This record gives sequence, C-alpha cells and structure tokens, in this order.
Amino acid sequence: MECRVLSIQSHVVRGYVGNKSATFPLQVLGFEVDSINSVQFSNHTGYAHWKGQVLTAEELNVLYEGIKLNNVNHYDYVLTGYSRDASFLEMVADIILELKKANPSLVYVCDPVMGDHGVMYVPEVLLPIYKDKVAPLANVLTPNQFEAELLTGRKMKTEKEAIEIMDLLHQMGPETVVLTSTDLPSKHGDQFLVALGSKKMVNPDGTNSIQRIRMDIPKVDAVFVGTGDLFAAMLLAWTHHHPKDLKAACEKTVSVMHHVIKRTITYANEMAGPGKRPNPAQLELRMVQSKADIEDPVIMVEATVL
Repeated sequence: MECRVLSIQSHVVRGYVGNKSATFPLQVLGFEVDSINSVQFSNHTGYAHWKGQVLTAEELNVLYEGIKLNNVNHYDYVLTGYSRDASFLEMVADIILELKKANPSLVYVCDPVMGDHGVMYVPEVLLPIYKDKVAPLANVLTPNQFEAELLTGRKMKTEKEAIEIMDLLHQMGPETVVLTSTDLPSKHGDQFLVALGSKKMVNPDGTNSIQRIRMDIPKVDAVFVGTGDLFAAMLLAWTHHHPKDLKAACEKTVSVMHHVIKRTITYANEMAGPGKRPNPAQLELRMVQSKADIEDPVIMVEATVL
C-alpha cells in the first residue's frame, strides 16, 4: 500500500536540515514524500553566512491550491517542523484541518520547534498558535523538555512530573507524545540524556490503555543541526511500521539517530584533524552513507517500559 507524506519544512541547498533531513530517510523506508519548502536557504544558519528566500503564507496557499485543483491532496501523513512566522503557521494549521476532513485517518506528526534549554528561538506569538491550533490537530507530538514546558506551563524535574506533562499534552489532542530530550537525571550518569514516550491506545474491547517508555541515550560532544528533523521523520516511519508498539518504534528511531550521528562525528573528526573542532560543513549529517542503518537499524538503545 502506497503511503504518502506531505512534509512542510525548510530546505537547504547544501547539507541536511528540514526537508533535506526528512525526505531521503522516509523515501528509503518506502514513503512517497511531497515537500513544501518553507524556506530555501544556501545552508543552515549555523554557518558564518547564509542566503535565501522565505515562503510566505500566501505562497504556501498558492502551492496547496495547485495540489488541490489537480485533486491530489490526499495524504496519509503530514510532517511539520521549524516555522518562525505566525501567519505561515496558521496557514499550515488550516491546510491540515482541510486534509483531515478529506482523510479522517490522516496522521499529523508535529515537531513544535520553539526553543531549547530555556531559550525561545522563534517569536513568542507562535506559542499560542501551537497551543490552541496546532497541537490539537497533531496525532504525534515531539517536543523537547523546554517546548513541552512551554505548551503546558508546567516544569519537570522528575520522571513523575514528566509523565504528568505528557498526560496534559495528550489532553490537548495527540495520541502519541515523545519528549525527545530532557535534563532528567539518568541512572547511567551525566553522559546520558533521557527521552520519554507515551501512547494512548484503545484496546479491542473498547477500553483505554497507555504505553509509556523511557530511554537513556548516550550524549555526543558536538552540535548537530537537522537531528530533530530526522528524529520526527523516523518516528513517523517507525510508528507506521509498529503502530501498536511505541517501544519498538522509539528504539528504532533512536538507533537510526545513533548510527547517523556516530558516522557523522567520526567523519567530522577525521576531516578536522587531531585536536581541532569540526566546522559546520564537516558536521553535516552523513545521511546517504547511513542508508543501510536507516533501512534496518541495529538496536543500540533499549527502551524501558514504565
């Protein structure tokens, strides 16, 4: 059965973020991907220089109208990531609402990219749009700790508080919530970050149940760009292949990340030379080289069922 994804994300000529980070791995795993590029930049903004264009809400609507006029606006999944314009984000929400009317079983995977480590890097006006319009439409939500705290107005210091926050996010609409990274203490020590997942299920007898998992993920001492976009894309793919098993989906997602990052850091360190820190160009994700790992990841991180 053909599975088609509409991915609305940024595009770079050189390197891997946004749609460049999501499209290839999804295609490798058998998905048809239609991409709308919210920006077209020469490279990601972590470089010294970048140039390019930003798609307006009106231009987004024009592209969508073209798809609709040809009656090919039928999608199984929608995937969205970074957006920094309020009218653009509202237009995205309107399009998803319309696509869900056309296909009620459409699954919307939303990475609510707003900031990290206590700092917002999008305009604050986006928060209420995510809260009131976008999150209620999402089936799968992948915030980091800071974004989850922003959406719920609650802080997490313990696993119990993290679970309460995930429950609050479920109440907004999403059946699946994955906290992609948190500062919660890991039983393995400081060199690990903690990810948590929660999935609401309806059992065959009509009763409800919930799956919750925790993953302790080894940290890597480097700044990568595009990993969050890859994470959301892989979670889309692996929850599709394991619709009833959040543990398996998250293990495969995180293991793909592990393989790609490990290959990237090894290459970057070789290119930089002994004792030198790799530059942004050397740290671009080794995506094509990781094709086999994307298709069939060796499980490197086991999830604990809570």
